[in-house]
Amino acid sequence: MTDRGPNKRASGGSPVGIIVTLLLGVAVAGLGAWLYLRSGESPTTAPSEGTPVAQQSGEAPAPIEPVTGSPVLDQPATYVPKNNIVEIDLSEYAGYGGLIVANGGLAPNPDSFFAKQYGFQVKLSVSEEETWGKLNNGHFAASATTADVLAVLGRQFDVTVPVQIGFSRGADMIVVDQGVASINQLAGKVVAGSQFNESEFFLRYLTQEAGLQVKVLRDLDARPGPHEVGMVFYEDAFAACDAYAYELKGKQPRLSGCVGWSPKTDEVIEASQGKAKMLVSNRNLLVIADILTVNKGFAQANPKMVAGIVHGLLEGNRLLQEQPDQYIGIVAKAFGWKDAEARDELSHVHLSNLPENLAFFNGTIDAAGSFSGIFQSSVLAYGSLIRNPVDAERFMDVTELQALQSAGKYADQKVAIAPIRTTSRGELEGDPLLSKDIRFFFEPNSAVLDDSAKENQDFLDSIKKFLQVSPGSMVLLRGHVDNARIDEFRREGGEELVKTMALKAMELSKERADTVRTALLKKHPEIDAKRIEVVGRGWEEPAGADSNLNRRVEVQWFTLE
Repeated sequence: MTDRGPNKRASGGSPVGIIVTLLLGVAVAGLGAWLYLRSGESPTTAPSEGTPVAQQSGEAPAPIEPVTGSPVLDQPATYVPKNNIVEIDLSEYAGYGGLIVANGGLAPNPDSFFAKQYGFQVKLSVSEEETWGKLNNGHFAASATTADVLAVLGRQFDVTVPVQIGFSRGADMIVVDQGVASINQLAGKVVAGSQFNESEFFLRYLTQEAGLQVKVLRDLDARPGPHEVGMVFYEDAFAACDAYAYELKGKQPRLSGCVGWSPKTDEVIEASQGKAKMLVSNRNLLVIADILTVNKGFAQANPKMVAGIVHGLLEGNRLLQEQPDQYIGIVAKAFGWKDAEARDELSHVHLSNLPENLAFFNGTIDAAGSFSGIFQSSVLAYGSLIRNPVDAERFMDVTELQALQSAGKYADQKVAIAPIRTTSRGELEGDPLLSKDIRFFFEPNSAVLDDSAKENQDFLDSIKKFLQVSPGSMVLLRGHVDNARIDEFRREGGEELVKTMALKAMELSKERADTVRTALLKKHPEIDAKRIEVVGRGWEEPAGADSNLNRRVEVQWFTLE
C-alpha cells in the first residue's frame, strides 16, 4: 500500500486522543509557568557568538536514515479466503471510494455488488501502515498502491495488477521558497520528503525531466552538487513538511522546499507569511496513478474472484461519478468524514472507467501517464537504487478488463480525462515548470533534421511525453545556435557584420525550432498543434562555452494550475 497517510487529510481524532491532548496541554502550561517563575531567580545567559540561534519555537522533526536499495519484503505466500470473504487493505483516500460503494461500506455485505453478481463477499480494512510485505506474504488478497512503487519493489513483489483505480489530481504538491520559479532552480538546493512513495517519485520524475539528479542526503548540513537536487528524508510526508516550515522561521534555512500532500502542504504555505509557495501539484500532471495489486497466488487460484473485484471497482467508480449525491455518504461514513469533506477529497481524484483502464495499460492514453510509461519513468528516476529492474509486463494482467469489453460492458463510456483550469491567464505567461535542453542533429548550417540520427526520433518522443502526461499543458520550443564565430565576424566586418549575422542566426534558430515542431506533429498527429509554440533566440542565450551544446532546442514546459 502506498504511503498515502498517516494523514492524507485532517481528521477529528478519537475521544481518548482528545483527553490525552488536554492533559498534555495542562502539563505544558504548568511547565511554562514554572520556567517563567524560575527565570526570575537567575540571570539569563546569552549564547556565545559561535552558537547558532534557531529563532524558532518547538522542536524540528529529525531526519531518518535513508534506505539504500529497495525495501525488503516478506517472502511470497498465497492468500486463502476464509468463509468466502476476500480481504482488501486500503488507506484513507477518496480515490478508493469505488470499492467502498460497490461493497456498500467496509464490512462484508451479502447485499454488495460482489455478493450478488459473483457470489463472494469483501472485507475492506483501512490502515496507514506499509503493507506491501503483508500482501506479498498472503495476509490479504489485494491492496492499493501507485504504479511507480512497483518499479522500486521489483521482482520480490509477487503480485498482479488487473485494474487501475484512478489518477490523483491535486493532492500531491511540491512547496518551495518564494524565489524558486522552476524545477531547474532547485539545483544545488535541498528538499524535505519521505521515502518510497508517490511524493518522492513526483519530485524525482520532474528533476529527471529537467535533466537534474536527486542526491539523497543524510542530514541538513550536507549539500548537493550544482546539478543535483538534495533530498533529506523524514518519517512521513507530514513530518517532512513540518521540517521545512520549521526551517523557514530561521535566519538561514537549510531547506528550500518540501514534497508532500494536502492538507499539510497548504498549511505550510499559509503559515509561511509569504515565504513559501506551491511550485506544482499533480492537478494537471497525471503521473500519480492508483492501481490495485493482487496477491499473485490468490489471483491464479481464484480468477473468478479477481474478475468480480475488477468489475465491482469499475461499477463503484461509475456510480460515484454519475450519482455522487446518492453514494457520497457511503464513502464519508467509511472514513469518518462529513459529506462535504468527502466531496472535497473526491475533487482531487479522477476515477478511471473501462476505456481509460484499457488505454492506461496498452499505452494509448494521451491525456495522462500510461502504466508502462510511469513504470519506466520510475526505473529511471530511482536510478541505482533499483539494482535489477524488471519490466512492467511482469505485473500487468488485463484479462478481466478485456473480458468486460468483449461482453459489451460500459460500451457508452469514453476516455474523459481533461485539464482542470484554475486560472484565466494566458498559457505561456509566467515561468515554465521546467526547461530541458535537447541537441537535435541537423544537416550542417541548415534547418533540415538529420534523418540518420536515431536520437532525433527519441527526442521527439520526449517532447510528446510532456504533453501526454499533462492535459492542457503547452511546450515552447526555443531554437538556439552556437556563438563560436562572433569574433571572426567582428574581425571581418566589424559590428555591422556581427549584427547582420546575429539576425541570420535568429532566423536559423527559429527555422530549426519550426522543423522540430513539424517533425513532432508528423510523428504524433494526435497532438493539438496549438499546444506547441516556437521562438528563435539565435546565439543570444548560450548554455556555455561548448559550441556543440549551444546548437540546441530548449523545451520549456508550461503546465496549468
